[in-house]
Amino acid sequence: MPAEASRATFEKIMQHLAQGERDAALEKCQTALQRSPSDVNMLGLMGAILIQASQPKQAEKLLRRTIELAPTFAKPHEDLGMLLVALNRSEEAIGLLKKAVRLDPELESAWFHLGKALARTGNGKEADLAYEEAFKLAPQRQELARAAESLKQGRPEEAEGICRRILQREKNNVDAMRLLALIAAQSGKTDDAEILLERVTSLAPDYNLAQLDLGNIYREQDRYSEAIHRYQKVIDNDPDNAQAHFLLAGVLSQAALNERAIDSYQRCIELQPEHAAALLGLGHALKTVGQQEAAITAYRQCTVLRPENGESWSSMANLKTYEFSDAEIVDMHSAIADQELEPSSAVHFYFALAKAYENRHQYSQAWGHYVTGNHRQRQLVSYDPVRTELLNDAIIEVFSEEFLEANAGSGNLDASPIFILGMPRSGSTLTEQILASHSQVEGTSELPYIGRLSAGLSRNRSNGINYPEAVREVSASYLQKLGDEYLQLAQMHRIQGAPRFVDKMPNNFPNIGLIHLILPNAKIIDARRNPLDACLGNFKQLYARGQNFTYDITEIAEYCLEYHRLMDHWEKVLPGKILRVQYEDTVLDLQTQVQQLLTFCELPWESACLHFHDTERAVRTASSEQVRQPIYTGAINFWRHYAEHLDELTDILQPLLGRY
Repeated sequence: MPAEASRATFEKIMQHLAQGERDAALEKCQTALQRSPSDVNMLGLMGAILIQASQPKQAEKLLRRTIELAPTFAKPHEDLGMLLVALNRSEEAIGLLKKAVRLDPELESAWFHLGKALARTGNGKEADLAYEEAFKLAPQRQELARAAESLKQGRPEEAEGICRRILQREKNNVDAMRLLALIAAQSGKTDDAEILLERVTSLAPDYNLAQLDLGNIYREQDRYSEAIHRYQKVIDNDPDNAQAHFLLAGVLSQAALNERAIDSYQRCIELQPEHAAALLGLGHALKTVGQQEAAITAYRQCTVLRPENGESWSSMANLKTYEFSDAEIVDMHSAIADQELEPSSAVHFYFALAKAYENRHQYSQAWGHYVTGNHRQRQLVSYDPVRTELLNDAIIEVFSEEFLEANAGSGNLDASPIFILGMPRSGSTLTEQILASHSQVEGTSELPYIGRLSAGLSRNRSNGINYPEAVREVSASYLQKLGDEYLQLAQMHRIQGAPRFVDKMPNNFPNIGLIHLILPNAKIIDARRNPLDACLGNFKQLYARGQNFTYDITEIAEYCLEYHRLMDHWEKVLPGKILRVQYEDTVLDLQTQVQQLLTFCELPWESACLHFHDTERAVRTASSEQVRQPIYTGAINFWRHYAEHLDELTDILQPLLGRY
């Protein structure tokens, strides 16, 4: 092939790459190599492009061929060494990267990756020397390392200053932008972090770490479909990226896409067999779909890999039907005796031990562990009961009978949603399981979208008016838009395509007024239970996240009073809108309650609803195993087992107890 033509082809390939046209660049490389199979420039270039295209096997083969043909050519040594570092083959990479910097001492990236490979293989002193050479050649790399260290040491202002100075010199430095985004996210400036990461990923679509960071930002906001897209993009770029599979599995679980989550967790574990967090997540997902034995196996594997991880133990306890052996109880006691045990892990062990003793009817020992576990967890979470009361005052004031009547007929008229809400641990999962056993109804678990929509009414408001007061300024067309948005967000969870679906988020009860305005034809069901049992049930439950009111018996009782106050208000201003389903009535007279439930939801009778425990579906809540059993009465008045410890709870709830 004439040299002039080769240069022209090379320049054309570089032009394609500059414009993001990787496939076109690869095609030109292949054509050139068909004409001249030993063109080392083209072999090396194609190898480098294949690395970007996440085709490591083909890239390695081409780069080794290039090195064979041109042993004094530094670039293929560098590219192959960097590829091997990315594939966690650092031992193999070291020799290649050392030769690359020997052939061309100006290769900053080769020095940097040599430092990384040496550090990973325990050669700390040599690694420091390699990093120093990299920093000499690219001072901004050293500045970024200093910024990262400042952030790690708790000095975000210093880290931010360094990043901004770099960006003044290099406005498109994606590493500085990514670090600046991490600083913003850590400071709670989620919007700023999102904007920065979107900029980074537009400039560098193959920057996997930035894609994962952006996915994490979306996940924290319950923007599941956007998070899934980002994690999947990394997997498309790098199919063997274990962390991407792990993060994808986590958001799929949150989105109640459990079968897909199981596949992703299993792929992560294939790539990294000792990934304890993936094993734990796999256990959760298997439990959700009813594969209890497989879930226990995953949890036990996790206890072997990470015996100090209390969540593995509390997850087994959370199955409700699992019985701990004497040896396991001894192991858990040994764990909490360890002074260096992580505080959050200790909390999990206390809750697991409490459940273990409760199953043995040793209620005094169980209570002691529940009290300690709750006390320690309360120190780790934030909850302000005064703020809850003030917010409820505002909700009652805004959503008056007159206001609701003035806005009657607004919103999206779709009748497909059925909301089950109320005090957690009050039988909402049982009610959902009954309805989800009907051929026309799909259970979608606890969806976060009503809460997100209400919070969205407070965002970006210059006048300082937030939810619920902001609802007064919303037009009828905007109320319909909110209804449309809710249905659109819920759609990804409606896998079966049934005409109706259940949103079982208990914390939606303060937002009944908003639900009525944006979805006036939705059905609303209030799951109720004896307040003593409901409050005790919450005190006994360690939640994965949220429900921060449940870790202090006084705060639980006061929250329960607030719940009843709000429900009394909704029943007054929206008469006939809400069906109250009493847990005890359902347990004692299932057929009557099922008939009432189906009539309220305008559903025809189906006997499958009586045999709800036979329905195979994913159940994410703490009651997942109970609703897979026939109806039982053992949970009614369970509080009596702990009666001697509940004087304070009983005193606070006194105004309610006469109702039950």
